[in-house]
Amino acid sequence: MSNIKIRDVNLSDAARLAEIYSYYVKNTAISFEYDAPDEKEFSQRISSIQKNFPYICIEENGRITGYAYASKFHPRAAYSHCAELSIYIEKNSKKKGFGKLLYEELQNRLEKLGILNLYACIGVPEVPDEYLDFNSQHFHEHLGFKTVGLFHKCGRKFNRWYNMIWMEKLIGVHE
Repeated sequence: MSNIKIRDVNLSDAARLAEIYSYYVKNTAISFEYDAPDEKEFSQRISSIQKNFPYICIEENGRITGYAYASKFHPRAAYSHCAELSIYIEKNSKKKGFGKLLYEELQNRLEKLGILNLYACIGVPEVPDEYLDFNSQHFHEHLGFKTVGLFHKCGRKFNRWYNMIWMEKLIGVHE
């Protein structure tokens, strides 16, 4: 039986998180980055995000198998009730429910911070290929997100053009 734990990310986790993310950068069009950040860059990203938002990970039997975080949706003050979410699960740990657990915890923490709108920026193919499918979109739909925008051929990776969608979930009362 697995022992599952969700906790805040520490800077000492940067190497492991960079390792998980590196797979997506090098082998998929899920991330539109071309070069995987190293441990130092990842530490800087973690430190920057944690100043204002939660950055959490999930452990299975003491080993980090995924992480999720929220970040500023837009720098202007009127958007302060919004957050953009990101999530990455180790490739061999998918379909275990870890993504749902991470997002539920992230949403609970964001509600306490007064966040009302959640957004996700997701790469999608016109036709699924070996680098990108619709799994991320379907995952977000399953958690109550709705597609609110489609950008055509805006990301180029592996000599192919990919679309990008914005998905939204309202989690609070807009008074």
